[in-house]
Amino acid sequence: MQTFSKYVLPVLILLAVLGMWEAAVHLFDIEPYILPPPSQIMVTLYEEYDQLLKHSWVTLQEMLLGFALAVSFGIPLSILMFEFPTLEKAFYPYVIGSQTVPVFAIAPLLVVWFGFGMTSKVIMAAIIVFFAIVLNTLGGLKSTDPDTVNLYRILRATRWQILWKVRFPTALPFIFTGAKIGISISTIGAVIGEWVGASAGLGYLMLYANSKVEVSLVFAAIFCLAFLGLSLFALMSLLERYAMPWRRIQKNITDDR
Repeated sequence: MQTFSKYVLPVLILLAVLGMWEAAVHLFDIEPYILPPPSQIMVTLYEEYDQLLKHSWVTLQEMLLGFALAVSFGIPLSILMFEFPTLEKAFYPYVIGSQTVPVFAIAPLLVVWFGFGMTSKVIMAAIIVFFAIVLNTLGGLKSTDPDTVNLYRILRATRWQILWKVRFPTALPFIFTGAKIGISISTIGAVIGEWVGASAGLGYLMLYANSKVEVSLVFAAIFCLAFLGLSLFALMSLLERYAMPWRRIQKNITDDR
């Protein structure tokens, strides 16, 4: 039953939605340049495979580099904010503020500052991901059981040992939650950067196809973006599974009961 609800049911729902979409287009005689049927989009995916693959690779690099940049700055900053409350009070408003400014507002500035190349898109993706990483890591560090911390202090553990052996493992589920959210929405930063100024990437391809009224190619690029986001989410879930083997053991024990 769990296999059905986890794997089979989502596929059935997707097929049902695509079937209704296909039927609606033919039933209401909607023009393909307004809303192409899924069958036409599938044909476009096949015919434009090389072009879609090339632009998908560019966008994927921007997403991964932006995610890596956000993690490399976000996790250390979260640890510093937790260990030094003064830093949290100083930086927390700016972390929140980074998400209150619409990304469209700063995208043109990043292109002016860093050019039309990949750098501006990577920074844009990192800005999108940064908030999820910092907020979840900080929340995870604060969720540590105080009794466990006191026990380690009684055993004369250093501050670093408590952080590494108690607080960080406790925060791992929160960190991976932020990472899964961040890796999924990194597409937003990359594509917006490509819309503002780029010569490659799925965002660029969408604008090009839209200017040529090739709506099926626009939808094909959207499908590729969705596939990238879902694939990276699945990869992060797999990493989470192997990074925290104790959770698998707990789940197995619970299921046996």
